[in-house]
Amino acid sequence: MKYLLRRFLAWFAIALIIVTALFACTNGKINNNVNKLGISDRTDERILLGTTSKIRTLDPADANEFFISNVFYNTLERLYTYKEGSNEIVPQLALDMPKVSDDGLIYTVPVRTGIKFHDRTNFNAYTMKFALERFINSKGTPAYILGDVIESISAPNDTELIFKLKQPLQFFPKFLAFTGAAAISPQVYKHIKDEKTGNLQFLPDKLIGTGPYQVTQFVEGSYLRLDAFPDYWGKKPANKGVDIQFFSSNSNLLNAFKTGAVDIAFQTLTPTQVKNIEANAQQNGWTIASGQGATILYMVLNTQQSPLNDIRVRQALAAAIDRPLLESRIFFNQRTPLYSLIPSTFTESKPVFEKKYGEVNSKLSRQLLQEAGYSDDKPAQVTIWYSPKYGGNGDLIASTLRASIQKNIGKILQIKTERVENTVGYAFLDKGVYSSYLLDWTPDILDPDNYIKPFLDCEEAEGDRCKKGGSQFQGSFYNNPKMNELIANQRKERDVNKRSQQIQQIQEILAQDVPFIPLWQNKEYAFAQKGIDGVKIEPNQQLPYWNITK
Repeated sequence: MKYLLRRFLAWFAIALIIVTALFACTNGKINNNVNKLGISDRTDERILLGTTSKIRTLDPADANEFFISNVFYNTLERLYTYKEGSNEIVPQLALDMPKVSDDGLIYTVPVRTGIKFHDRTNFNAYTMKFALERFINSKGTPAYILGDVIESISAPNDTELIFKLKQPLQFFPKFLAFTGAAAISPQVYKHIKDEKTGNLQFLPDKLIGTGPYQVTQFVEGSYLRLDAFPDYWGKKPANKGVDIQFFSSNSNLLNAFKTGAVDIAFQTLTPTQVKNIEANAQQNGWTIASGQGATILYMVLNTQQSPLNDIRVRQALAAAIDRPLLESRIFFNQRTPLYSLIPSTFTESKPVFEKKYGEVNSKLSRQLLQEAGYSDDKPAQVTIWYSPKYGGNGDLIASTLRASIQKNIGKILQIKTERVENTVGYAFLDKGVYSSYLLDWTPDILDPDNYIKPFLDCEEAEGDRCKKGGSQFQGSFYNNPKMNELIANQRKERDVNKRSQQIQQIQEILAQDVPFIPLWQNKEYAFAQKGIDGVKIEPNQQLPYWNITK
C-alpha cells in the first residue's frame, strides 16, 4: 500500500533552496558537494516541476511510494510497460510477450541487447536477473510484490529469462511492469553489502538504470535533477532535462505555480486549490492535465466487532452513504463516487453497491436496522476512525459523512467519529482494535486483482474470522470460502470472459456481505504554465516527462 505525504513550506525560498541545496555531478556519479545550479540554469530546454511529495529513497528495491514510482517511470525501464494512452502491456526491455507453459507456471521472456546503463555498462538478461533477484532478496518495502509470486529466475543465455512461478498467474507480465521491477546496473549495486549481515545494501542516493533520463543531482527533501541520457536506446526526450523542486507546503507550491516559479505543479494540491487554478486557468493560459486515478477511498468494516458483526447493520450503513454529497461539497467534483472496490477505469468494474442499495436508501437502511433489533430508542452505535490527512481533509470528510448519515437515517443509527494518526492506526488495524476505518489504497499492479486479493482474500481462518490474509491485514477479518475460491480461480483463468464473470461474482458477494464500503475514486492532476506542452496523465496514473516541451 502506498500513502501519499502532504506537508509543506514558504514558496519564496525556492531560489535560495535551489542555489544552496544542489550538488555537483561528474563522470555519471552523484556527489554531495553544493553546486551553483540556481534559477539561472532554467532554460527553454529544461523543465522545472514542483511537488509536495517527498522521496525517502532512490533505491527501487526499497521504494513503494507514488511519487518515486513516477521518477522510476522516467529514469528506469522494465521488461514490460504500458503503451502510451492505454493500459495495454507492451514489451520494453523484453523483445516480445512471454511464452507460457501449459501449466501456467513457466514464463519465458526474450530480452533485448545493445542497451547501455547510465554508467555505460551493457544490459542483458543476466543483468535483468540480477536486478529482479536483488529486488526480491533485499527484503525492501516492495519485495513482496515479486517475492510472493516468483519461485525462481534463470538466464540460460544473455537474451532469455525464465521465470518459474509459485502458482499460475495469468496476468504475470503486469508484475514485471511494476515501476520498481526495473533494470539497474550490477556494476554499481552488486558490491555494496551490509557489513553486519552480509546482505546487499540499499543505495538511497543513487539511481543507475537504462531509461531516457539519468539522475545527476539529488539533495534529499530539496532537489532532484534529471538529465536526458545521451546514449538512450529509444526515442530521445523532447527536453534536455527535468528539475524537480520539493516544497514542504501545498500552499507554497500553489504560490510558486501562480507566480511562474515552476513550470509544472504535480502532486499534490488540495481540492480548494485545484478549484482556484481551474477558475483562473483561462485568463492565465494555464493548462490542466487530468485523468481518472487508480487510488480509491473506502471504509473497512470489522466483521467481528459488534454491531458490525451483523450483516444487516453493515448493509444498512452501505445504504446510508451519500457519496455525491461529499463529491460536490468537499471534493468539488475532483473525485468520483465509487460503487465497487474495483475502479470504474477497469472494464471489469460493476457498480454493485449502487445496484443493490441505490443512492442513500433511507427506507432500506432503517428496515435492515429494525430487522437487526434496533430502534430510535435502542440505536446501533458505530465508531468511524480516520486520519486527519484522509482525503486531504479527514476532519471535514468524517464530520460531513457523520452528519449526512444521521440526517438520512435518523436516531436508529448513531455515528461517532474518532481521529487517529496513521502511524498508530496502521499498527493496530490488523489487531481488530477499530470497528470501522476510513482508508485509501493505491495499487502496485494495475489489474482488478489488486483491488480484490489484498482486501477480500483469507489464507487462514478460524470459523468466520480471518487470521491471516488480505482481509486480516485490512482490519476486516472477513472470511468467505466461496470468495476465497473465486479469488484463486480468477488469478489463473486465461479465458478473458470467464475471468470477467468470476470477478463479477466477487463484486456481487462483496456488495452482499459488505466487509468494505467503496466511497470515491480519485483524479490525478498536473498543472502547466502557458507555453508548456506535452503534459499528460497516462491511464496508468503516471506523468511522462519525455514529451514535455516549452
